[in-house]
Amino acid sequence: MTDTVHARGGHRGPVASGTAEESKKSEATGNRPRSGPVAETKPKRDPFFDNAKYLAIVLVAMGHSWEPLRGDSRTAAALYMTLYAFHMPAFIIISGYFSRGFEAKPSQIKRLVTGVAVPYVIFEVAFTLFKRWADDDPAYPISLLDPWYLTWFLIALFIWRLTAPVWKIVRWPLPLALGVAVLASMTPSIGDDLDLQRVLQFLPFFVLGLCLKPVHFQLVRRREARLLAVPVFAGALAFAYWAAPRMNAAWFYRRDSAQELAAPGWAGAVMTLALFGCSLILVACFLAWVPRRMMWFTSLGAGTLYGYLLHGFVAKGSRFWGWYEHDWLHQPLGEIGVTLIAAALITALCTPPVRRVFRFAMEPKMEWAFRREAAEPAVARAAARR
Repeated sequence: MTDTVHARGGHRGPVASGTAEESKKSEATGNRPRSGPVAETKPKRDPFFDNAKYLAIVLVAMGHSWEPLRGDSRTAAALYMTLYAFHMPAFIIISGYFSRGFEAKPSQIKRLVTGVAVPYVIFEVAFTLFKRWADDDPAYPISLLDPWYLTWFLIALFIWRLTAPVWKIVRWPLPLALGVAVLASMTPSIGDDLDLQRVLQFLPFFVLGLCLKPVHFQLVRRREARLLAVPVFAGALAFAYWAAPRMNAAWFYRRDSAQELAAPGWAGAVMTLALFGCSLILVACFLAWVPRRMMWFTSLGAGTLYGYLLHGFVAKGSRFWGWYEHDWLHQPLGEIGVTLIAAALITALCTPPVRRVFRFAMEPKMEWAFRREAAEPAVARAAARR
């Protein structure tokens, strides 16, 4: 299945053609592998996942555009809470799903460093310098241990993916990850280093992605799932509208312990499990309505990291420069306009021209920084020695 090939290949990089199972089949049929260098081919991408990533990143941008509107609009607050219940969990589950083939091989570590760690360092510095200039705060410190704004996801993804081999060998990975998240939500002493509260509290979604198989995504693609998603989303919005003035939306960020949110420690355990269940249901509803065929935006799914990081400058700049101080933005038409602008902006930032310009920061090759053995798959090195 396309899903399987895509998943095992990971987000980036080619997948060496030929597995152990395929080699056995070749020997059985008398087809011997050709000598010489082994060509690496990119697996065919499943449009469903690219569509899901694009739509999720659009929702991220829309959520950031709604944040300053919540105080004046209960509807905006309800939409914001509903969105934050599932948009990052959806991203993290998909990230976990595409990490199933991660085995800490040299080539995989290289891609993890160049595709996650290096962009984290670059954008952590860039966001800090931007804040110094745009917010007139020249003394704001650069700290690689304290992720600023959007960069928390990069450091979290780095840590999650490094631990993927561990979660694949334990007997009950998801209950164990939920236990870790519960304990984190009850432990205010964890502190802010590397945003570990978020890393640990969002961990179950990544582990869930590791445990999923293509058949599970087939379940949410059924017509029954699409029909059921409508009343479920409607119910979630109605509940959020009721809860907006009564509930602290910071619970959805998973960046604080229960005590830091002025709640008793046991509330962290209750909220962690309750929010995990709610998020899982809404993620399934979201995926049920993701198109399965090629769409005009499908190719943009490969550039969601670009849109995610780059739109942060505009999102923060809008606060620093007081864009939301205009009264018309807090009217219904203004709120709709802001939403459409956010969707258009994030779409533009995912396009190939933007990706070509910023590829040096997002996907640097950095061949100079690695030994040759780390840059070449083992099968290619073995073929080269023939």
